[in-house]
Amino acid sequence: MKRILCAGTVSILALASAAAADIKIAHVYGKTGPFEAYAKQSHDGLMLGLEYATGGTMEIDGEKIVVIEKDTQLKPENGKALLEEAYGDDEVDLAVGPVSSGVALAMLPVAEEYEKVLIVEPAVADSITGANWNRYIFRTGRNSSQDAVSNAIALAGENVHIATLAQDYAFGRDGIAAFKEALEGAGSGIVHEEYVPTDTTDFTAAAERIFNAMKDLDGEKRLFIIWAGGGNPMGKIQAMDPSRFGIEIATGGNILAAMAAYKDFPGMQGATYYYYEIPQNPVNDWLVKTHQDRFGTPPDFFTAGGMAAGIAVVEAIKKAGSTDTEALISAMEGMEWETPKGKMMFRPEDHQAMQSMYHFKIKVDPNVDWAIPELVRELTIDDLPIPIRNN
Repeated sequence: MKRILCAGTVSILALASAAAADIKIAHVYGKTGPFEAYAKQSHDGLMLGLEYATGGTMEIDGEKIVVIEKDTQLKPENGKALLEEAYGDDEVDLAVGPVSSGVALAMLPVAEEYEKVLIVEPAVADSITGANWNRYIFRTGRNSSQDAVSNAIALAGENVHIATLAQDYAFGRDGIAAFKEALEGAGSGIVHEEYVPTDTTDFTAAAERIFNAMKDLDGEKRLFIIWAGGGNPMGKIQAMDPSRFGIEIATGGNILAAMAAYKDFPGMQGATYYYYEIPQNPVNDWLVKTHQDRFGTPPDFFTAGGMAAGIAVVEAIKKAGSTDTEALISAMEGMEWETPKGKMMFRPEDHQAMQSMYHFKIKVDPNVDWAIPELVRELTIDDLPIPIRNN
């Protein structure tokens, strides 16, 4: 795939060539900061995906895979500078990351400037493969519309009134915009929207506004929460007894640590990206067993996403027969590959990975530390009409 020196070249040049022949991947992600737990899962998953897809060799056609980690600390300016460093100084073949949608949006123009592929995982905002997209961007992670459409299918219905609470940045605003659009297509609507700072810990004022907007409505009433990180809005608002107004809390899936709080919501429905017991396929079987053996825990939400990205990297380079950017883009557009969630496919129009989502109902088992999202229905690629937003 890369330049090979002729026989007789002096040893020091041969060593340099061998180093240059490595397949270099930058993982640019928020290794430290508020989403540290997400970041660790994403990196563990990426490495497991590379391992799985190469049969444990960590090589593609005899060339060693080298992963260079770069910590954005969840700051957009760091993400931009570190990706410039990775493409420019480190001369990586492609990059993966980041965790935060805000950081991702700062990184997208860098991929276009350097004409190098960036695989976005797990940042969610629709604008990443929508208004701010460019042809060097591919995303293995789900987008806000996939979250929104799947949750709308799970929650909407005749005479169902829904209010929303989300963080006031790209992830929250894009998520609610997509959810609102999906609800309209499902015959429901949003009666009230609340946006609060990402570090909010006191939800009293926002909750009171929601209660006032919904208390006199007839029919089913649900408060749908989109949240990442700490703060525990679900638990704190539940402590304010929304049931006195007939309001039920609803949300999508989350990491296992966060789903400990879901034990207070038996029977709650929503849609999730991944839960390790749901997908039934050989890739997920390998991930669950390997993760349990290696780390002593089941794989989590973002572990599966990281693994999907790692497998995509290997499959793309194999299909392209090269790490040349144009060859990779040609190979990846429309590419299908197997992941812990089953089949994914990069949609040619916006390079968004189309994938299944899972409608769940919460089951509480006293012997399990977290609430169990029991499968109601797998929502396949064909079940999810995900809009194309980059035109």
